[in-house]
Amino acid sequence: MSSRWKTVLSTLAMAGPAFIAGAWQFGPGNLASAVEAGSKYGYALIWVVVLSTVFMLVYADMSVRLGIRTPTSLISSVKDILGHRFGVAAGFGVFIITLCFSVGNAVGSGLGLSMVFGGSPLIWTIACTAFVALILLFRNVYRIVERVLLVIVGLLGAAFIISAVIAKPDWYMALDGVMPSAPSGSLLLIVALVGTNFSLNAAFFTSYGIHERGRTRGEYRQTSIADTIPGIVAPGIMTALVIVVAAAVLESQNAEATSLVGLAKIFEPIAGPIGSTIFALGLSGAAFSSMVANATAGGTMLSDALGRGASPGTPTAKVTCAAILAFGLAITIMFTSSPIQLIIVAQALTVLVAPFLGFLLYVMSNNRQLMGDLRNTWWKNALGVLGFLSILSLSGVLVYELMTR
Repeated sequence: MSSRWKTVLSTLAMAGPAFIAGAWQFGPGNLASAVEAGSKYGYALIWVVVLSTVFMLVYADMSVRLGIRTPTSLISSVKDILGHRFGVAAGFGVFIITLCFSVGNAVGSGLGLSMVFGGSPLIWTIACTAFVALILLFRNVYRIVERVLLVIVGLLGAAFIISAVIAKPDWYMALDGVMPSAPSGSLLLIVALVGTNFSLNAAFFTSYGIHERGRTRGEYRQTSIADTIPGIVAPGIMTALVIVVAAAVLESQNAEATSLVGLAKIFEPIAGPIGSTIFALGLSGAAFSSMVANATAGGTMLSDALGRGASPGTPTAKVTCAAILAFGLAITIMFTSSPIQLIIVAQALTVLVAPFLGFLLYVMSNNRQLMGDLRNTWWKNALGVLGFLSILSLSGVLVYELMTR
């Protein structure tokens, strides 16, 4: 084998941690928000996904560098540098976010599988939840999760590219959607799109994957090329494609999709049953991948915050994983009447905790003693401040909206 091919293969071997973050953020909540964005506002909200992906990439890069530099784990270093309370609060903050995400994952898994195979969505939700719980019982949990999610993200990308080809959108109008605008009544949806695409909890967890893989300073550039950039950009592209597909399908059929099932049905006149099946498989794949990553991340970081170990294989992490899965299942059983709106509201609520995680990533990645030559550059700090202010302002807007309703 030539040295050139060895270099290519060694670079590809770096893929993993950021793809887990991407799989976590591209779940049913993201899909539901994107479907509603395209259904109600056409191409107008594509700019939210583009801007959120840029900010997500900046914060994921911070987390990658922290994963290389932290001696034990990110939360342990937060405790050492900023104080024990900050570390514990970070762990519990991520845990709260994972509870919100678990609702969308549970609902989406049941809907997607029932659309493909028939039967009750609730039964499929229970089956999928039980299967994920079984996966998380394995000893070498992280590596299993990483391999499964790499495959699923690849398949999802192919599915949504095919969907975009089938839908035949107006790409010039889609480009217009990159220009910021806020149509009347779109505020909650914008918050939900930011909450899923600028997922600071997923960015935060990336450092754990980097540490688990034993990445070094010398591997930082390769990691960025093979993992961080594609792992974060791919979900952003897929989300934008979903908005484009929803807008194009509605325009061509002069119909309205008020649910994920409704959008899948609209595909049938264009591509027959295969159009609906492709979308349903994408939904179930997104739900499954996000469910695995969500439970793993929440369990690992709460365990770390409690001083019980920074690995998904610890007993505390596994109990927490089970609690996250059970919560999503319980809420799904309780609120079966309007599952799509439930997903979107749950996703929007994640921005209430996200600013705190963003603050920790920003401060820690600027610590000279910890980071050395991997400390933030001026332009990463500039983008980091803009991202932090955007998520902070959206949190304020959401609180105002909830209080005035």
